[in-house]
Amino acid sequence: MSGGLLTEAFLTALLTGAVTAGVPLLLAGLGEQMSQKAGVLNIGLEGMMLAGAYAGFIVTLHMGASPWGAAAGLGAALGAGLLAGAVMAGLAVRLGLNQIVIGIALLLGLEGLTAILHHLSFAQSYPRLPAAASWAAPGLAHLPLIGPAVFDRPPMVHVALLLVPLCAALYRLTHAGLALRAAGDGPRALDAAGGNVRRVRTVAVLAAGALAGLGGGFMAIVGAGVFVPFMTNGAGFIAIVLAMLARGRPLLVLAGALLFGGCLSAATALQVAGVDAPTDIVQMLPFAAVLLVLALFGRRGALPAALGETWDRERT
Repeated sequence: MSGGLLTEAFLTALLTGAVTAGVPLLLAGLGEQMSQKAGVLNIGLEGMMLAGAYAGFIVTLHMGASPWGAAAGLGAALGAGLLAGAVMAGLAVRLGLNQIVIGIALLLGLEGLTAILHHLSFAQSYPRLPAAASWAAPGLAHLPLIGPAVFDRPPMVHVALLLVPLCAALYRLTHAGLALRAAGDGPRALDAAGGNVRRVRTVAVLAAGALAGLGGGFMAIVGAGVFVPFMTNGAGFIAIVLAMLARGRPLLVLAGALLFGGCLSAATALQVAGVDAPTDIVQMLPFAAVLLVLALFGRRGALPAALGETWDRERT
C-alpha cells in the first residue's frame, strides 16, 4: 500500500471511529449541558447511559436485525434514560435533596442493576447484534474522508449531529432557552418574573436523562453491538467534563466529543495503518486528553451561578 493510500486509510478509520465513539459523548454531553444550564449537576449521567444501553440492547435483540428493531431499541434506550432522569428530577429537584448525593446513588444503583439484569438474562454469555444499517446521504457519502465517516452512517449519527444546531438555536433564540439560563444563573429572578424554577429544572433533567439513555443505546446497538456490564467505562464523566468546558455552546460539546472519540478509536486506526502501538498506552489516551484539556481550558469554564444549589421558594 502506498504512503498516500495508507494515510487516507488511517485518517478515514480515525474519523469514522471518532464519530462512532463520539456520538454517545455528544448526546450525553448535550443533555448534561442542558441540565447544568438549569442549575442541576447530574453526576448520575453514566448510570443513565448504562440504563439506556441495556434497555436498547435487550429490545433490539428481541426485535431482530432490522432498521425497525434498531429504532425500537433506541426508543427503549431513550425511555430508560428518561425514567432514570425522572428519578433524579423527583429526588433532587422536587424534593430538594442534595444533587451530588442523589447523582452518585443513581450511578451506583444503575451500574449494579444493569449488571445483575445482564447476569440473570445471559449468565456469562454475550450475544451480539448485527451491524446497524447505514444511510448514505445523496451527493455527500462519496466525499473523500468525511463522506464514509459522517454521511454514510446509521441515521442516529445524522440525528445526533442535527441536535447541535437545534440546541444552539434553543438557547439563543427562544423564550425556553432564556428560562433555562435563568433557572441556573438567577432562579430568584426567574421566580420573580413569574417563571417556575422547579418545572424548568425538571424538564432539563428529563431531557438530560433521555439524551444520556439514547447515547448509551447508541453505544450498545451501533457502536459495540453488544452489552457488557460497565461498558460506558467513564464516558458519562467525560460528558460531564465536556459540558462544563463548553461554556454553554453545543458546538464545543461536538468538538470535544470528536476529540475524545478520536482518542478512543486510535487503536483501530493505528491497526489500519499497520502500527503496533502498546495497548496500555493507547487506552490511556482518552484520560490523558481529559487531563490536558482540563489543564488548558479548565479556568475558562463558565458555570451557572446557582449550579448545584437546591431551589426552595419558601426559604428565599
